[in-house]
Amino acid sequence: MKILFAIQGTGNGHISRAREVVPLLQQYGDLDLLISGTEAEVGLSQPLKYRFHGFSFVFGNKGGVDNWATVKLMNLPRLIRDMKSLPLEQYDLIVNDFEPVSAWACKLKKIPCVSLSHQCSFVSPKTPRVGHSRFAELIFKHYSPTTHHIGFHFERYDDFIHTPVIRSEIRAMETDNKDHYTVYLPAYDDKLLASHLKKTAVEWNVFSKRAKSAYRDGNVNIIPVNNEGFNKSLATGQGLLTGGGFEGPAEALFLGKKVMMIPMRGQYEQQCNALSASRLGVPVVHSIDQHFSTELDKWLSAPNNIKVNFPDETAQIVDAMVKKYAR
Repeated sequence: MKILFAIQGTGNGHISRAREVVPLLQQYGDLDLLISGTEAEVGLSQPLKYRFHGFSFVFGNKGGVDNWATVKLMNLPRLIRDMKSLPLEQYDLIVNDFEPVSAWACKLKKIPCVSLSHQCSFVSPKTPRVGHSRFAELIFKHYSPTTHHIGFHFERYDDFIHTPVIRSEIRAMETDNKDHYTVYLPAYDDKLLASHLKKTAVEWNVFSKRAKSAYRDGNVNIIPVNNEGFNKSLATGQGLLTGGGFEGPAEALFLGKKVMMIPMRGQYEQQCNALSASRLGVPVVHSIDQHFSTELDKWLSAPNNIKVNFPDETAQIVDAMVKKYAR
């Protein structure tokens, strides 16, 4: 059996989940990997068959998307060429984690494609939403269109939605509760973050998309993003201060850590993720402003009473998907 697994390369969550899924898919046949997008710092250990420019949103440094940089990064002619170049007919199963090049190529060629992603959980109207955004719903539906859906979210909102994929390396980690907190807020400037975090009495490890080398500013360590260092900091610290992503907060909750989320402005999916997390008891702050220090102190002093149940079901999910959808 020949399998294509296409992965979104914007942000680290998709690739982090793929690190768990890829070895499972390899058990069923000859696996080719495709990544499109430009904003991830982590990678896969397996070689790629296809590497495309794709379509990525660029993080700004004031809490939102850098719209101008995103527009400049677009290359529609290249996107169309990449779609046409994919020899999809040779594959018995095409699996997609919110990756637009292969999804649209499948749609144009009328070839079935299975979505294995967090984003496809929004196909269900039962998945929590912050109000209604017609534009965002169009993105969910048309950015990476697929014929079948297997979704992941904080809770099982529908019959095709599962709890998060927690990587084996995270499940196997020994935890501790040292006096530091981990931070991943790629849409904020490091200096802005440090100016607020220095007002507290705890240690902070800020994993940065922009820093070229590690440095210290008072009680704040600025560290270039790296998977091993981030995992260790998360597992041995008190908690995670992060954006409105999905995989990072899910892994922190699994490890029993406190979580506070600051979803990106204008990013509807992150706003919805934060709403879902808040229903579990995760505090959510919507901007770093004059009130942020008060909210931060409140979070630091609060007990961690959130308990989650994220069982290890990834192998069973992949097995059922292959048996049901392979041609």
